[in-house]
Amino acid sequence: MRLVMLSLVTGIVLMLIKFIAYFITESNAIFSDAAESIVNIVASGFAYYSIYLAAQPKDANHPYGHGKVEFFSVFVEGGMIFIAGSIILIKSIYSIFSPQPVSNVEEGIWLIFITSLINLGVGFYLMKRGKALRSLTIEADGKHLQVDALSSVGLIAGLLIMKLTGLAWIDLALSFVLGAFILFNGYKLLRKSISGLMDESDAEVIDEVITVLNKNRQPEWIDVHNLRVQRYGQELHIDCHLTLPKYYALTKVHDRISEFDTILNNNLNAKTEFFIHADPCMPECCHYCTVANCPIRTEPFSKHIEWTAENVTKNMKHFRGE
Repeated sequence: MRLVMLSLVTGIVLMLIKFIAYFITESNAIFSDAAESIVNIVASGFAYYSIYLAAQPKDANHPYGHGKVEFFSVFVEGGMIFIAGSIILIKSIYSIFSPQPVSNVEEGIWLIFITSLINLGVGFYLMKRGKALRSLTIEADGKHLQVDALSSVGLIAGLLIMKLTGLAWIDLALSFVLGAFILFNGYKLLRKSISGLMDESDAEVIDEVITVLNKNRQPEWIDVHNLRVQRYGQELHIDCHLTLPKYYALTKVHDRISEFDTILNNNLNAKTEFFIHADPCMPECCHYCTVANCPIRTEPFSKHIEWTAENVTKNMKHFRGE
């Protein structure tokens, strides 16, 4: 919440500086940049509330916790960026038919340069902390600030060219390009939030889980399949099928599942809740089973099957592993 408050305060200060730059220059391109800052402020305000809500403990009505609100927060931020980009494009088109002269370009450039440096620094810090905390809201806020900084750099370059050449149409062209750039980034945030709300597979997280499984693989874990990962804020919810020797007593099955849970929780950079379905082994598993002195083995071990995102996520035992 302190990180989001930092983003909120930064957004307010930078918005004021950008609008000062707009009023002294009357540049459409600078107005485009300033208008996006309003979105930053509103989005950071909503992000502050969503971080607070996501941190609330599980309750009877929310047995998986409140972390999904972070996807909704990203959706709101992406939607507002998308709307801001659309408004900027509309104003750019309007200004073609009703142009206004641009003045005091040099002063405006310096003010925008200051805001871009601040945005770049704060955005980088928020991105770094968001990844470490596995907070999509903070990461999206940092990404948004970095995008804002990059668009400001492009704006400065364009204003310098306009000042050197005296070509007034460059201001309108810059405004149009910035509007399209902002619109595209709003679309990307919307796409990411909708994917999370619909529980789309996160390939990066799945690869991380499988890496930990392969590194800590135990002989009794004959195979793992039907692996599914859901993200709820900073927490991961994983369910899978774990094949164990069918002659294990129930208490031993419980112990092996608990070990599986503990190993993954200790090696993943996130609090993880597991729902593990224990499967008994079958004769078709013998050729890749590494359990020593198995009393029911029907054929010798002949092949090691590396666990990958392709075979671990399928809802079937590996059998021949092809």
